[in-house]
Amino acid sequence: MTTTPTGTTTDRIALAFAAAREAGRTPVIPFIPAGWPEIDATADIVEAAVAGGAAAVEIGLPFSDPMGDGPTNQRAYEEAIANGATPETVFEAVRELRARGVSVPLIVMGYFNPLLAYGISRFVQTAVEAGVDGLITVDLPPQEAGELEQVAREAGLHLVYLLAPTSTEDRIRLVDEHGSGFVYCVGVVGITGARSVLSDELPEYIARVRALTDLPLAVGFGISTREHVQRVGEVADAAVIGSAFVQLVGETPREERPARVRAYLEEITGRDPG
Repeated sequence: MTTTPTGTTTDRIALAFAAAREAGRTPVIPFIPAGWPEIDATADIVEAAVAGGAAAVEIGLPFSDPMGDGPTNQRAYEEAIANGATPETVFEAVRELRARGVSVPLIVMGYFNPLLAYGISRFVQTAVEAGVDGLITVDLPPQEAGELEQVAREAGLHLVYLLAPTSTEDRIRLVDEHGSGFVYCVGVVGITGARSVLSDELPEYIARVRALTDLPLAVGFGISTREHVQRVGEVADAAVIGSAFVQLVGETPREERPARVRAYLEEITGRDPG
């Protein structure tokens, strides 16, 4: 059984996956830490990514010890925290994006400590009111998420859980039972980071997950090229671009960023810029 949030009138995540299926394309979901490279840069970066064809965006909640992330994302988080980024930075960016008319799903990705410090109920309610559609808490497994799950379900916030190539059938079933929106399938064993090739075991891994859940499957960790997106699209429902996108943003001067971000998304999604 798959849980479904009950508090929203429009399920942007479901609509995004349905639209992609109808169009015969693989949704691309870039990741960007909030409050980075500048404290007020998030909304502009996300808006440019959406203009380039991003089907949804993961906005990172900065945390001092992101153990699931590689050096590129860790540095970005450290710089965001130095900039003064907090959960409010995430919510302010989401509010600004919704005010600008950005309608794609916006998913907050982070770790449990900042959420716990903010207050679980307060965090969920503020997120939903700002316009957040889903929450990925990297270090919080379903069996330990009971309080968050109850509050999120009542508020209409999707909880997206992670699976790894090493996940057992029992773990896959647990994620199917407690998760909603989609399943984040970590494409490799290890931390985030752009890679030149994807695992040869990806098709078998995704097939195992597919057999036990009806939720859409998004593959992340290591994806950086159009070829990777195409390969993911052969077996899964979406591709998450993390470290490669963060690296691109970090090396681009602010005044050049909107055009370069848009061009990168157009390239990696295969979207016609015309």
